[in-house]
Amino acid sequence: TLPLFEDDPDIQGWRYGGFVTTLELPIVEVWRTYRGRADCENRIKELKADFGLDAFNLRDFWATESALGFAMLAYNLMSLFRQSVMRARVQHTLSTLHGLVLSVRGAWKTNSRTDEPKRLMLSIPRKQRAWFTSMWANASGPPDIMPKKNL
Repeated sequence: TLPLFEDDPDIQGWRYGGFVTTLELPIVEVWRTYRGRADCENRIKELKADFGLDAFNLRDFWATESALGFAMLAYNLMSLFRQSVMRARVQHTLSTLHGLVLSVRGAWKTNSRTDEPKRLMLSIPRKQRAWFTSMWANASGPPDIMPKKNL
C-alpha cells in the first residue's frame, strides 16, 4: 500500500499509476492509448526466458533475422494455442505449457484382432484427465471474445 492513502478505507487495495506524456489528448484517451501497451514488458520477458531471445547471435545478419522470425512464429503459434485452446484467464508461459500440455507421453495402440485404426493413448494422471479433455474440447469452436467495456 502507498503510505499516502493507507488510512483511507475507500482506497485500500487499489493500485495507482501515472503517465507523463506530451500528447495533447483528453485524459481518458491517453489512458486508453497506453493501456494497450501495459503487458508488453511481460511479453518481452517471456520471449527472453522461454524462447531464448535474450542472447543469440549468428555470424550472418540474415541467419540471425531468420532465426528471430522463426522464434516469433513459434511465439505467435503458442499465443494462438493459449487463446483458442487453453482459453484460461491466466496466460501461461511456454515453460508452464510444456509441463501441462506439450510433454505428455503417449503410445500408438493397434488392435490386431479387428481392423480398428491406430489409436494414440496418452499417459495423463487421473487428476488431470477431466481438465485435459475439457481443454481440447475448447478447440472445436471459436473462442469467446469478451466485449470491451466503454469507460
